Amino acid sequence: MKEVRVRFAPSPTGPLHIGGVRTALYNYLFAKKNGGKMILRIEDTDQTRFVPGAEEYIVKSLDWCGIKFDESDIVGGEYGPYRQSDRKPLYKQYSDELIEKGFAYYAFDTAEELDKYRAEAEAEKKTFIYNAESRKTLRNSLTIAAEEVEKMINDGIPYTVRFKMPENYEVRMHDIIRGDIKVNTNTLDDKVLFKSDGMPTYHLANIVDDHLMKISHVIRGEEWLPSMPLHVLLYQAFGWEAPEFAHLPLLLKPDGNGKLSKRDGDRLGFPVFPLRWVDPKSGEVSSGYRESGYYSEAFINMLALLGWNPGTEQEIFSMEELIEAFSFEHCTKSGARFNVDKTKWFNHEYLLKKDKEEVGEEYLQWLEEEKGIKADRDYVVKVAGLVKDRVNFVKELWDQSFFFFEAPTTYDEVTVKKRWKENSPELMRMAKELINGIEDFSAENIEKVLNDWITSNELGMGPVMNGLRLMLVGAGKGPHIHEILELIGKEEAVKRIDKGLEVLG
Repeated sequence: MKEVRVRFAPSPTGPLHIGGVRTALYNYLFAKKNGGKMILRIEDTDQTRFVPGAEEYIVKSLDWCGIKFDESDIVGGEYGPYRQSDRKPLYKQYSDELIEKGFAYYAFDTAEELDKYRAEAEAEKKTFIYNAESRKTLRNSLTIAAEEVEKMINDGIPYTVRFKMPENYEVRMHDIIRGDIKVNTNTLDDKVLFKSDGMPTYHLANIVDDHLMKISHVIRGEEWLPSMPLHVLLYQAFGWEAPEFAHLPLLLKPDGNGKLSKRDGDRLGFPVFPLRWVDPKSGEVSSGYRESGYYSEAFINMLALLGWNPGTEQEIFSMEELIEAFSFEHCTKSGARFNVDKTKWFNHEYLLKKDKEEVGEEYLQWLEEEKGIKADRDYVVKVAGLVKDRVNFVKELWDQSFFFFEAPTTYDEVTVKKRWKENSPELMRMAKELINGIEDFSAENIEKVLNDWITSNELGMGPVMNGLRLMLVGAGKGPHIHEILELIGKEEAVKRIDKGLEVLG
């Protein structure tokens, strides 16, 4: 196989959707699996849709995801520049070449004229298409004399260059994922390739750049599948060898039909962008996976399995394992449905894999930033170790461990009604005396002393432990009582029991 060279070519028209991240990921996995190169190319030919800050956002997002590029405007490379607006001068020569060869033509129809044709067709319940049939009656270099065409261009009359789609020709193509595809050109329109402002459209620019950058495989979303016949015909028109194509399945919304969108995220409360995005025009803030507490490794692991499977039961993969396992043989043709709960599960699994020191460090930072609590590092690490298996995100540790940092001031009504019995105050006074007398205040010893006392006095494990939990936590949650007692210490435990007895009586 020839050298594998793939590219991710986003447009800086807004934040990078997770579908785009998955496309970049599959390109990256394929390139690394085959010892190839990964290129980042910014396709900014549509200046009307350009959004300030979008390119920087794309770069930061992919960096957070661990997707590294071998060539780009940032890292350099022998096939640059890698931003299409910086390559503007070279596209016209290829547009001119297509016209000279008879594969393209000048079109002088104005936007108003085209709108009029569409409206007329709609009135007759038809659809106007600029194609092999309609171009015979429209204002273009196929219907206007060559001298007049030259004069119009010299006079600065706006024009576009359109591809001259052959009539009734069967385009035969092969997609790595979808197999052989056949399309008759009578169903296709004459796409615009070049505009009189000197900028190419996506169709021309991406073909030219892929050829000049020696791209071996074009791996992109299913939404580009309808463009494949035009792109194959363009390669044929230039006399170039076409790359291999792989069109990835769509990411589908969690419920109902259709492609996953930002509206679905807003409606169901999950991010569809890797990083937080602030719209520079409206100021609207869109949440990101990073800021929502997801680990980049978990995010990537989740995305990798949306449209691909390893052919085994394995679900947790490092990036290195994904590279080793990846192949298009196990990519699906049908859309991959996004599962919010499964996404959280991945993050939970990655959190579990981290040791308590790492999770504790993250929690320590969160406590200071979100709660203004400056706690002892070793203490926070111990707390994290006790409760990290109960949460999906570091920020959720607070709900499972707030009582390690703040004594309860209120007591959960449901738990009180269910667990606080007539003999509970007496049991708690006895338990307080017992706890106060324990010398070795290790969790192991506390557990033994409490259990021996409960058993020898036939007090019942439930009434004592439920009562103590209410005193120490203020609710019916938390790790084992002896673990809580060891961490908060004897003096604090006695204070909390006294306070609980004072409030509950």
